[in-house]
Amino acid sequence: MTRVFSVFLLIFFLGLRAVSAQQDQGVWVQVEAQPSLREAQERAQAYASNLPDVSGFRLNSGWYAIVIGPYLRSDAEQVLRVYRAERQIPADSYIAFANSFNQQFWPVGVNILDRPAVATPVEPQEQPQASTTLQPSQETRAEALRGERLLTAQERKDLQTALQAAGFYASTIDGAFGAGTRRSMQEWQRFNGYEATGVLTTLQRKALMDDYNAPLISVGMGRYTDTDAGITVDLPLEALAFDRYEAPFAHFKATTDLDAKALLISQEGSPATLRALYDVMQSLEIVPLNGPRELRGNSFTIEGHGNGIVSFTQAALKDGKIKGFTLVWPEGDDARRARVLAAMRSSFEATEGVLDDGAGADAEQSIDLISGLQVRKPRLSRSGFFADTGGSVLTVAEAADNCSRITLDSDQEVQVAWADTDLGVAVLRPTRALSPISVAEFSSEQPRIQSDVAVSGFSYQGALGAPTLSFGQVADIRGLNGENGVKRLTLSTQPGDAGGPVFDVSGNVIGMLLPTPAEGRSLPASVSLAANVDRLTEILGKAGVAGQPGQGTADISPNELSRRATGMTVLVHCWD
Repeated sequence: MTRVFSVFLLIFFLGLRAVSAQQDQGVWVQVEAQPSLREAQERAQAYASNLPDVSGFRLNSGWYAIVIGPYLRSDAEQVLRVYRAERQIPADSYIAFANSFNQQFWPVGVNILDRPAVATPVEPQEQPQASTTLQPSQETRAEALRGERLLTAQERKDLQTALQAAGFYASTIDGAFGAGTRRSMQEWQRFNGYEATGVLTTLQRKALMDDYNAPLISVGMGRYTDTDAGITVDLPLEALAFDRYEAPFAHFKATTDLDAKALLISQEGSPATLRALYDVMQSLEIVPLNGPRELRGNSFTIEGHGNGIVSFTQAALKDGKIKGFTLVWPEGDDARRARVLAAMRSSFEATEGVLDDGAGADAEQSIDLISGLQVRKPRLSRSGFFADTGGSVLTVAEAADNCSRITLDSDQEVQVAWADTDLGVAVLRPTRALSPISVAEFSSEQPRIQSDVAVSGFSYQGALGAPTLSFGQVADIRGLNGENGVKRLTLSTQPGDAGGPVFDVSGNVIGMLLPTPAEGRSLPASVSLAANVDRLTEILGKAGVAGQPGQGTADISPNELSRRATGMTVLVHCWD
């Protein structure tokens, strides 16, 4: 209903001017060209069944064009925008001029331009073989120059940009067709088998721009307006489609095997809201970890590469509204992605509306989702604890093995300073200095068998938001095979606890919990292993870290133990 209504609106507003434009031959919207008259007549009839003002002319090249018009130039551009957006005409339709038309073949018996009639088409068996290659235009150089003078400044710049992209032009994009531009046109004509006149004909200009715009045409790049979000932008409408609202996003899902995705961002906000959005976007799966990102003033950009995708996000705060977009594209299609992204950035326009905060409130809720988007998850999460006042961390080696990035509590990056793979212990050093609330105080005494101990760790890998204490006893001061450097505990733990500190009743650290052996052995649930202080001190020394000795032997309260453990224990994430 909307499409039909817009067509009749165009007819109503443009009809009177179309009549007067005919006296000056006006401008046209060329939607298609066919190599044979019979094919062109069939296509013209098909368009005429849905659109007004359809005509057909033989071109100087010998091909047959189906056009809509004539209109004043501004009206023709409006027709082009509306019909493209509604997919009434192909995405590569363009403005054409009467000086490129010869005889009129549609509607039958009509001759708007007062030019000789087209001969009746021969029977199919008598038709000459149509060439499948682009035929050179028969426009003279003078006619081509006249057509060129009708180009807008932007169309002239577009031609230079297309010549540059094709490798024929290396100067300024200024729309001025000087000697350098003319030489590049000659080279392009010569390369494509045309006469090298240095002036592109109408057909040659179309061929050049079609080649340049092929990446955009292939994904149906077209104008899209979302009045709820208050955004107008060019989108690849044949590669994705609107899916749903979940504030502050309008989600677009893939409709082809290309598997592209997009978001429109729209919300009321302040500089603090913008900063929060900047942080949230970087926690999502659709924004890989690698890539430049910048928050400056009232805007930000984020680019991410990895895991088979490339994503780009931009957002800006103006007049209390945050507007922007995200484009997610598969890796390996960089040339087309760059063209689509450039078109989106140059066309992006924020309008009056803003997405309601309650949009999508009835959507499925999950701790792993933010506004319908999957939160990025680490490959592995384990516990660790601060070993010195500079923020060095002791943890298990598996938490730092083959990671593209290692963080503490999701945001503070750390690097491996030393790793003992035999024992399974690693020392991590922060990329910027930290000030821990609590630091491990290592006991100098060997714990007694059957003495009480507690382990601090993120049992559920961060789901609870804070470490928990698990209580048990020392079962043996040696490992399962009687080895030194490891003690055995009677203690039930979870995988996320590995790397956590083991405390005695005085709050001193007597070891670090090790992961369950992965050599095909299955230990009882109540059996755990821990590296002892001597081995931990040795490993810290190799990393250039001096551990802090214990300060007392008196028992401390459970509350004090919990305070120390919480200030000292950290969650270590290993990211792909």
